[in-house]
Amino acid sequence: MSDDLEHIFNLATHHDRKAQRALYEMFSGKMLFIAKSYTNNLHDAEDVLSMAFYKAFTRIAECRQAKSFPFWLRKIVINESIDCIRKNQNLLYVDFDVEDESYESGNENFDDDNVLDINLEDTLEKMPIGYKIVFNLYVFEEKKHQEIAEILNISEGTSKSQLSKAKNWLREFFKNKENEKFIKK
Repeated sequence: MSDDLEHIFNLATHHDRKAQRALYEMFSGKMLFIAKSYTNNLHDAEDVLSMAFYKAFTRIAECRQAKSFPFWLRKIVINESIDCIRKNQNLLYVDFDVEDESYESGNENFDDDNVLDINLEDTLEKMPIGYKIVFNLYVFEEKKHQEIAEILNISEGTSKSQLSKAKNWLREFFKNKENEKFIKK
């Protein structure tokens, strides 16, 4: 795979259409999943994917090594996803500082009856978009609050606040899921 990627990448840097198609086929599935995790909408995610690959192929010379191409492409997809959300939706961030609170849980004993059947993709689709963008950048992209603030053009405090709200939202979501499971018994 590494040698294949290297060879295909080198051809793609010389605008070889077959090589570009091969790169698209290699990475489009994963990149579509990433775009959808931000946009919550398959049609928008497909638009993001198209624009991201267009930008990647027109600026492929900026990516110096084949092994860094997937990470470089991922960054383009995330930035395109955020741009798409900005253009198509009104995002509201409440700007204030919140200390990161840790969730204290008791000493519960978990068994198979206490385990929830959770689909992470479906759960994140239900999360409010402002919370989800910060949550995705912080958790999945491992960005610091300062970086998130720069990417989204918000304050660090707002980033921290949105992450805290996302955690609280998840906590409530899982409590409700647990209650639904209990009621169904």
